[in-house]
Amino acid sequence: MAVEILLPKIGFSMNEGQVAEWLAKDGDKVSEGQPLFSLEADKSTNEVESPASGTLRIVAQPGETYEVGTVLGYIE
Repeated sequence: MAVEILLPKIGFSMNEGQVAEWLAKDGDKVSEGQPLFSLEADKSTNEVESPASGTLRIVAQPGETYEVGTVLGYIE
């Protein structure tokens, strides 16, 4: 079963964030805890880690802004 990669809420007032770049490519094998993407929000940049191990399937494009909780990809 696929695990959703959601845009996390990092700050108290954060409502949206921008995927600055994916640190792994679509179709790559990733491990739980591995940095997946850089998230820009509230004037800071954070690396977001993989919630599971498996194959990465990206659905969100870098440079786009998304609301907290948006599905950015899946780990299959």
